[in-house]
Amino acid sequence: MATTPGDTETTVLPGSVLVIGACGQLGLELVAALRQRYDPNCVVAADVRPPKNPDMLAGGPFELLDVLDRSRLDKLIRQYRPKQIYHLAALLSATAEKNPLFGWQLNMDGLLIVLEAAVAHGVAQVYWPSSIAVFGPDTPRDNTPQVTIMNPNTVYGISKLAGEQWCEWYHRKHGLDVRSLRYPGLIGYKSLPGGGTTDYAVDIYHKAIAGESYECFLEEDTYLPMMYMPDALKATLDLMHAPADQIKVRTSYNLGAMSFSPAEITASIQQHVPDFEVTYKPDGRQQIANSWPASIDDSKARQDWGWQPDFDLDKMTQDMLVHLKELQPA
Repeated sequence: MATTPGDTETTVLPGSVLVIGACGQLGLELVAALRQRYDPNCVVAADVRPPKNPDMLAGGPFELLDVLDRSRLDKLIRQYRPKQIYHLAALLSATAEKNPLFGWQLNMDGLLIVLEAAVAHGVAQVYWPSSIAVFGPDTPRDNTPQVTIMNPNTVYGISKLAGEQWCEWYHRKHGLDVRSLRYPGLIGYKSLPGGGTTDYAVDIYHKAIAGESYECFLEEDTYLPMMYMPDALKATLDLMHAPADQIKVRTSYNLGAMSFSPAEITASIQQHVPDFEVTYKPDGRQQIANSWPASIDDSKARQDWGWQPDFDLDKMTQDMLVHLKELQPA
């Protein structure tokens, strides 16, 4: 049996957990959180290539997996009998715009392969992350509702919107317990940026702690919804451990924590690093950011399964800088 979200006691699942895309920004930290919750040997990390630092996933099994290889996925499911699959493998927004056909193939076909395999093998639950990229230039930017106009104009956003509808369809047609969150920009200290439009909010901390200036690729007053990684992990695990009858949204839940601009995160950092300097040179990612929400209405997540974030901007900044200092070479 799984623990409840507040428990820290290690338990053994009647089967295992498979995390696909385990070497990404979210994957590395989710694997660690799951291995704290369960027997580490029951949490199987999988990715198309090994982690750059083997120690990152050394606490349990690791398997090579290209999610587009259905036969390999079938083999791993038969071997480990997972009760939960967290499917995180994707090409992010800015990267997918540079390679749109592969972005669509990986993001869309990868999801369908996982959903089909889950149905075929009787996997109990699938988690798949969506994104604020599902919204578009005609979506209300402030306090963006759960249900609203959605006309994404990036390959990443188009694939995420289609994926949400597939998740709902597999739940309705096959009874598959698929759950999803529309993540805002995610900020963490354990991995470097991975090709997203909100990546500036990760890189800026690394530059500050290294004593360097930062050139931002967004305009200083560009507001975007953001979230600190501990809150993202908390939301993901709370969602996956909520009783099924509490999950009312089977496309994907809006998820919010804070919204800020590059100017505001700079000011927050300067409270701790007064000499830190930022310049602005917007590039193609500015157009992507302009089409996304500035803030999110996540009242459905709060109402249905009790979502509540722990971090605001200044609390996150303080925690990020402490951890990044600890990671600096002596």
